[in-house]
Amino acid sequence: MPADSTARRNVLVLVAAQAVLGAQLPMIFTIAGLAGSSLAPNVCWATLPITMMVIGSMLTATPLSMLMQRFGRRAGFFLGAGGGAIGAAIGAYGLSTGSFTIFCIGALISGIYMSANGFYRFAAVDTASEAFRPKAISWVMAGGLLSAVVGPQLVKVTADEMAVPFLGSYLAVIVLNLVGSFLFLALDIPKPVPPAEGSPLGRSRAELIRNPTILVAMICATVTYALMNLVMTSSPMAVVGCGFGTGDAADVVTAHVLAMYAPSFFTGHLIARFGTERIIALGLTILAASGAVAMAGVQLENFFIALILLGIGWNFGFIGATTMLTSAHRPEERGRLQGLNDLVVFGGVTVASVSSGGLMNCSGGSVQAGWQMVNLAMLPFLILAGGALIWLWLRPQETRRA
Repeated sequence: MPADSTARRNVLVLVAAQAVLGAQLPMIFTIAGLAGSSLAPNVCWATLPITMMVIGSMLTATPLSMLMQRFGRRAGFFLGAGGGAIGAAIGAYGLSTGSFTIFCIGALISGIYMSANGFYRFAAVDTASEAFRPKAISWVMAGGLLSAVVGPQLVKVTADEMAVPFLGSYLAVIVLNLVGSFLFLALDIPKPVPPAEGSPLGRSRAELIRNPTILVAMICATVTYALMNLVMTSSPMAVVGCGFGTGDAADVVTAHVLAMYAPSFFTGHLIARFGTERIIALGLTILAASGAVAMAGVQLENFFIALILLGIGWNFGFIGATTMLTSAHRPEERGRLQGLNDLVVFGGVTVASVSSGGLMNCSGGSVQAGWQMVNLAMLPFLILAGGALIWLWLRPQETRRA
């Protein structure tokens, strides 16, 4: 479609950015908990560095969104890469000095990149037609396929290459941010036009969140992302704690992240054919199946199958919820709603990340019991998201966008 030629070019840039800069996310999620276990004064706080990164993402979501609304996507993405590099440098210093506090501060600043990465999916639709939007979001998310391979494999290569474990991995993250940031020079998304005096400013945040479609989209996005984070954060510790090696944990994370992004090649087509609600419902069902497989045993194949299902469920649920959200707001509300959405989403992810370490390390009397509790904790939130989706289905069509 000629009208989408600019959008397709931007999608290619964002796919490349997702592949290169995005590789740092599976790297950090693989090693931060393991590094935290060696640095933390109490093992219950092993996942605090991951939690701090999510908190950093949550706190910067709204400011980043408003900054991009005023200065454009490129400015926000450059800032995100800078935050990723600085955060990794501080984290590396914390590792080299054995300081858990400094390591956590670095993770907090790394959250700036995590937040910016979340806006790639929104940037994909800025220049896209309505028909191309689901595909644009899916293709950008598919860029994570390469990061799913590159990130954990970089961990394998770099984790033990220096005297301080994982220090080499954090130095690699700095390089990824510095090199990958040059990709944004090719991004062609016009800066938003400042509203003229007297022009409509759109609905307030309170009015937006009362919109049934927006409310359900935010609930489903939050539950989907938070549960994925809850289980993924604990999985490396569970794999190692059940007698397998760090390399096995990295392989499980690789399989998981591949499963997160591989369906993106056809998720947009499925949404266009079957609708967002059905695809979100399918995602929630697959997440439930992931928990069932994880609770069935702690063999290596259980970890692989459970984490693969977790990734697929996240893909369908999160891309479906994002597509639903982008269809329910006007252009002048973009910065306000997208920042609010990611604030809520990463707020939920923060709670999940905090809970993950406590459930894994401080509930029950063994690694196996902790892993069971992590997966059992998914159930009430899946019921919440499923109930919200059913509520939206039962509403008359004309009231869904009220």
